[in-house]
Amino acid sequence: MPKGSNVPVPTTALRVELGWRSGAGVPDTDASALLLVSGKVRSDADFVFYNQPQHSSGAIRHEGKRDVGGRITDTLLVDLARVEPGIETVVLAASADGGTFAQVPGLYIEVKDAARGAVVARFDSAGATVETAFVLGEFYRRQGAWKFRAVGQGYSSGLEGLATDFGITVDEPQHTAPSAPPVTTTPPVPTGPPVTTTQPAPTAPPPVPTAPVQLTKVTLTKASPSVSLTKQGGTSGAMRVNLNWQVRQQFSGWGGKRGRAVARHSDLDLDLDLCALYELNDGSKGVVQALGNAFGSLHQPPYIHLDGDDRTGAVESGENLTINLDHKQAFRRILVFVTIYEGASSFADLHATVTLHPQFGAPIDFSLDECTVPSPVCALALITNTGSDLVVQREARYLVPDRGVSMQRAVDRAYGWGMNWTPGRK
Repeated sequence: MPKGSNVPVPTTALRVELGWRSGAGVPDTDASALLLVSGKVRSDADFVFYNQPQHSSGAIRHEGKRDVGGRITDTLLVDLARVEPGIETVVLAASADGGTFAQVPGLYIEVKDAARGAVVARFDSAGATVETAFVLGEFYRRQGAWKFRAVGQGYSSGLEGLATDFGITVDEPQHTAPSAPPVTTTPPVPTGPPVTTTQPAPTAPPPVPTAPVQLTKVTLTKASPSVSLTKQGGTSGAMRVNLNWQVRQQFSGWGGKRGRAVARHSDLDLDLDLCALYELNDGSKGVVQALGNAFGSLHQPPYIHLDGDDRTGAVESGENLTINLDHKQAFRRILVFVTIYEGASSFADLHATVTLHPQFGAPIDFSLDECTVPSPVCALALITNTGSDLVVQREARYLVPDRGVSMQRAVDRAYGWGMNWTPGRK
């Protein structure tokens, strides 16, 4: 589509993919959406992005990133049938983290039929220079139906500038000089008769008010694999660790020419288990996992609790465990890992994202590398208490257990936990 053109949208259930090519020096890029009435959001809850991944109406959900052969996509699921009647426009935006869009090759936005995968519209953005945010496209109502327009409007002020332009209140640290104490004055008493005004009814009821949105995040990579929770201000409260995934194919086994791995999965019966090995400062060790119903406890040792089992991999569901950082002094180290319980024999073709959500401090996320070995278990993140700091280390390490060795024992051996293991069931 050329810039400024529009097309009818033939269905309401859509997958919107923001895509680009990866490479050295390419900044991370994020997709977002804003629901507008008269060109503005009704409240900050009408902003869907990585730190606020689902709209209260259920109309838009941020699915997250995947990397397939150097082509990265960040996906939004859009159900136009659930967009509230007063919403006139759904803006689809992109923002660059750590650079400009001149450094992002092959940037495009593609709208697909979510059920059939057919491409509804595609706009390739070209010629970017200093822009750090873009409105790439928008859905808008016209005569009772939805249309998509290719926009291509750039911002040099990043996601913050784009968001505030549409009425979002951004909670960013402000550095200002000390000011003089405020002067209190008494307003004059009105002498004329009181004036009664009538406020027009809003065109759409606003969502529940929320606190100002926080745009900060930390993305761990191979080049920058660790972060200090202490420096991020995230060493108290509850920290939720989420694993979500996308599965594209059916599993048929390992094979192919010249030993090349060929694997396919089914997300209908794929069961992944998020687990954690822990070692406390009193010397005690253990595991938190669904196997054996070892779900842990949040308010007594080991201060780690695993939520219920999930098979969808969806953002904000997926697999979750929570760590009580109010007891950080009790921890020596925590290794978060994931196993395939059933439905596949390897992580090949599984595109997963790990996100740590401290109650205080910026979210920390990273994507798993492509799996090129027949691995049923992956070490995700190692959290270490150094005595003066809590450090999160991205592992993203696929392990291949020896014959007859369980997945848990393989993780234990790789990280020197030294535990005794017995068979267990869910």
